[in-house]
Amino acid sequence: MKKEYDFSKAEQGKFYRPLKELEIPIYLNKEVKEFFSKKAIARNVKLDKVINTILRKEMEILKEIGA
Repeated sequence: MKKEYDFSKAEQGKFYRPLKELEIPIYLNKEVKEFFSKKAIARNVKLDKVINTILRKEMEILKEIGA
């Protein structure tokens, strides 16, 4: 590393993205992905829709039991 860097032409916030615009990848275990991919194909929907539907249901259950 250099002892000094010239930031005189730097642009503050150039690479900043608000958290709500940030897409976070979620990695599924192979067995889980294969299972739900088959369900998605059978229903002619995208995998993310299936997974999001399941997670929303789980959220509702957790809210109901106060967890």
